[in-house]
Amino acid sequence: MSHFYFGRKGACWAFNLKGHVGSCVWRLTSRSGFKWEYPLLLWESPLTNLSASLGCGRRSRAHSRPSQLICSLLRGTTQHFLHPPKMTAPPNLSHAAPQQQRFLVLFDFDETIINESSDDAVVRALPGQHLPDWLRNSYREGHYNEHMQKVLVYMAEQGVSEDSIRSAVEKIQPSPGLLNLFQYLHSHQQDFELAVVSDANMYIIETWLERAGVRHLFRKIFTNPASFDNSGCLMLLPFHSHSCSCCPENMCKQVILREYLAGRQKERGGAPFQKVFYIGDGANDICPSLALGPRDTAFPRRDFPMHRLLLERQQSQTAKFKANVVPWVSGEDIVDCLKKIMEER
Repeated sequence: MSHFYFGRKGACWAFNLKGHVGSCVWRLTSRSGFKWEYPLLLWESPLTNLSASLGCGRRSRAHSRPSQLICSLLRGTTQHFLHPPKMTAPPNLSHAAPQQQRFLVLFDFDETIINESSDDAVVRALPGQHLPDWLRNSYREGHYNEHMQKVLVYMAEQGVSEDSIRSAVEKIQPSPGLLNLFQYLHSHQQDFELAVVSDANMYIIETWLERAGVRHLFRKIFTNPASFDNSGCLMLLPFHSHSCSCCPENMCKQVILREYLAGRQKERGGAPFQKVFYIGDGANDICPSLALGPRDTAFPRRDFPMHRLLLERQQSQTAKFKANVVPWVSGEDIVDCLKKIMEER
C-alpha cells in the first residue's frame, strides 16, 4: 500500500492505493475527517474528478516504483489529469498481475445447483400450478427448448407476469449442501475458477444466483439466451448449433467445455488448468465428462441419470472413462474431496 499527501489553500488530503494498478480503489481522507472513495480503472486519475486546477504537493511514505509513478502524476500540470496515459501497464508493474487460478469447476444448474428442474418451478407460477394435458404431451425427444417455449407462451396468455415468474424462481431451494460448497469455493477464490454449463436459460439462472448472493463467483454462464418481449412473454433462443449426435440440437456441453478450455489457456498465456471438475446430474452431463482427463474429476449426483450412466461405462470393457468419478449426495461430499486435493499441493 502506498500513501500520499497533497493540499491546496490549507486543506490537506491523503489517499492510498491498495491492490495493483488496473483493479484498485482510491480512498481519500481530509484532516477534517471527510472521506471520499473512488473505484479506479487502469491509469484513470481520480484527481480529474476532484479538480483539474488543483495545485499539488506531496510527501511520500513509501518509495516503491508504483509510488514513484503516482507521485510523478501529482507533481505534473493539469495535462496529466486531463490527458491520462494510454491504458497499458508499464513493465515495472507486471509483477502486480493476479495469480492464476489452478482449478476449473463447472456446474450444471437444474437438479445440481438447485434441487429441482427450474422449468417445473416456473410452471408453478400458473394459477392452477400445472399444464393442460395437450401441452404437456406435446414434447418431442431432443426438442425440449422448443417445448418449453410453447409452455412460456401459454403462461403469458394466462396472464402470468414477469414478477410471478421471478418470484417462483427465487423460491427454488438449492441442492443439499450446495451453499456450503459455494462458501468453501468463495474462501478459495484464488484457486478455483467457476462456470455454469446448463440447458436451462439465462434469465432463470441469473435470477436465482443473484437471489442466492453467489452470482459474483461465476466467471461465465453458458446457457440459452432468454428475455421478455413486449407482450411479457419469456422468449428463449438456442445457445448454439453443433454436430454432436448425442446432445439436444441447441447445446452440446462437450463442445462448450473444449472451446472454453482452449480459449482460457490462450488467455492464460498457454497455461492450462491443473485440474477440471465437472458437477452434474443428468444424461446430458455425460458428454462433457467424456472430455475430462485422468487428472480431472466428474461429480455425478448419486442415483441420478449421470451417475447410472457412468456406472454402466465403468462396468463396460469397451467404453473407457478417463476421469475420476466421485458421486455426491450433498455439496459437503464435494467439499471433502476438494479439501483433499488442496492438501496434496
